[in-house]
Amino acid sequence: MKEIIISSSQAEQTVFKFVKKYLNEAPLSFIEKLFRIKDVKINGKRVNKNVVIHEGDIIQIYVSDQQLSEFNKPVDITLIKNMPNIIYEDENILVCSKPKGLLVHGDEHEKRMTLSNMVLSYLYQKGEYNPRLQSGFVPGPAHRIDRNTSGIVLFGKNIKSLQALEDMFKERSSLHKYYLALVCGTLLTGGKIDLPLFKDEQEGIVMVKPVSQGGKEALTEFEVKENFKYYTLVEASLITGRTHQIRVHFQGIKHPLVGDGKYGNIQTNRIFEKKFKYKGQFLHAYKMKFDEVEGVLSYLSNKEFVCPLNEKEEKILSQIRKEQ
Repeated sequence: MKEIIISSSQAEQTVFKFVKKYLNEAPLSFIEKLFRIKDVKINGKRVNKNVVIHEGDIIQIYVSDQQLSEFNKPVDITLIKNMPNIIYEDENILVCSKPKGLLVHGDEHEKRMTLSNMVLSYLYQKGEYNPRLQSGFVPGPAHRIDRNTSGIVLFGKNIKSLQALEDMFKERSSLHKYYLALVCGTLLTGGKIDLPLFKDEQEGIVMVKPVSQGGKEALTEFEVKENFKYYTLVEASLITGRTHQIRVHFQGIKHPLVGDGKYGNIQTNRIFEKKFKYKGQFLHAYKMKFDEVEGVLSYLSNKEFVCPLNEKEEKILSQIRKEQ
């Protein structure tokens, strides 16, 4: 049996989440079984997996020494020379600028060089995070953006802050995300794109589909920032947060994102790539704006963080303007 006294950095999460992170090498089925047979206790009492743990609670996990040795492994910190591009930092959060081409989380092709690993390496080298002393919580991003989308990503450095950010992204009430996108064709005025979206998990694509056929409500608002001869620069705001929402919504109104290999115009993309040596969608998460915020992050009320376009995209826009 393993007994853990919950620290402030581990508190305020469900006991299931804590045990899953503590036994980070255990199969999910093993964790589920522990709760099913009541082999997890809080302060000596059997509990269900949705109970929230608090600082000072004593968690008892009934596993053998061999199971503990096999399933409880410290998070492997990959020391990375590249430091994250930090827009803002305090004791609770990190606001980072993710470059185009970098993953937020690892996948089957790339597990080492990710924004999350860069942040963990940075915090480890600062002495703010040590996985051997802080099992049960790992600082992490509150949301993600696509590999080929650049811009702002918010990280929580402790459990309360990460949960607060995740709740704001989920509820979409006090935190607003704004993107800059270059789309094909001419849009004279802004507006709303109200098209339900369906994600085909097997094919890995998203498409416009009626709610009656499995689509989910999706709403994007946008403003026209600048018109060009063949393109339009827009500011898009996500009211809902569906996968690939901006990309599929602008495709749905016949103005796909320039460079979008999955949802864009193949001919336009080829011309743009050849001329500007630019591949991938022209999409940048450039601003996060907070309304009134309660709780641990209340000091962020009415603040906004801006991440300007990268130099490469700015040069492309300047070149397009000169050719008008």
